[in-house]
Amino acid sequence: MAKYSIYKLHFTAPLHLGDRREDYGTSQKVVSSDTFYAALTACLAKMGHEIPADGDLGVAISSLFPYYQKDESEKKAVFFMPSPLFQPMPKLSDIGKAKKVKKVKWLDVSLFERILAGEELFNNNDYMVASVQGEYLTTSSIDKDFIHSQVAQRVQVSRNVDDAIDKEDDKHKAETFYMDKVFFKGESGLYFIALGDTTNIDKAMPMLAMEGVGTDRNIGNGCFEYSKEEIVINIPNEAHHAVSLSMFFPESQEQITSMLNGEDVAYDMERRGGWITSPGYNKIRKNVIYGLTPGSVVKYGIHETIVLGKTVDLSPNIPNGPQHPVWRCGKAIFLPITIK
Repeated sequence: MAKYSIYKLHFTAPLHLGDRREDYGTSQKVVSSDTFYAALTACLAKMGHEIPADGDLGVAISSLFPYYQKDESEKKAVFFMPSPLFQPMPKLSDIGKAKKVKKVKWLDVSLFERILAGEELFNNNDYMVASVQGEYLTTSSIDKDFIHSQVAQRVQVSRNVDDAIDKEDDKHKAETFYMDKVFFKGESGLYFIALGDTTNIDKAMPMLAMEGVGTDRNIGNGCFEYSKEEIVINIPNEAHHAVSLSMFFPESQEQITSMLNGEDVAYDMERRGGWITSPGYNKIRKNVIYGLTPGSVVKYGIHETIVLGKTVDLSPNIPNGPQHPVWRCGKAIFLPITIK
């Protein structure tokens, strides 16, 4: 059994999170750990706090995962964890049930604990199959659409006034595009686990809550209220594999080779980069790095929660580039998981 500090974010405004295609018409519904860590770091810098030379704030965080809470009267929230990418395939003879199970991306904490212990949940278990609610697996009663999105039409106008009124030049006319915005029902929202000294998180969160996360923060999108709580997760006493709760940048080629060397591993990789957000440099792209996503299962013997990975500087070495590091944290929280 392990106890963790968590931060619950209840969004008071719509949220848009760009995906890897940078398509405004599609928004992600969760926030990656490296993205949120960078936002915390930026807030600390704005407030005048000294950022450590290596970009390490003394704490590791998970990515932001969904939680369901119907309203303020319902004190207990249902917290969801990412479904590990490696699990024994369920032996379901009914094709319809198999397809339903395949859609599951999130497990409530009690079921996540059973997966960590090596239990197979679905094998001819009609009760468990009936507990699948869209992308979520839980025996609690939830609204499976507690996170939903709406696509709205927007208009883009040139920032140059003279260009905007130049009727003869088609490229400077107003252009329409579509923006996908994410909403949370009731008191639901996103949360993350923090492991280590949370002092810097506590300093940065008030400003970040007001500034917001995601796109269109200048018009109030992505703002949130937050609270700090604790969560208990039962983990195996010992296991030969580990599951990541964060975006993970390996510390060396040797490390990642040994972690992925085995049949009972499963992982997904994601390209991390994007635009620099510092004033004066927001038209410059960061360097690119690839990391393992949350839910990845690797070969690594542990008996407790650990942190692995590194923080990297993605500032491009170009003329007129930023004169400061652009940190991206790939230090990930790993939990032991039993693979049978």
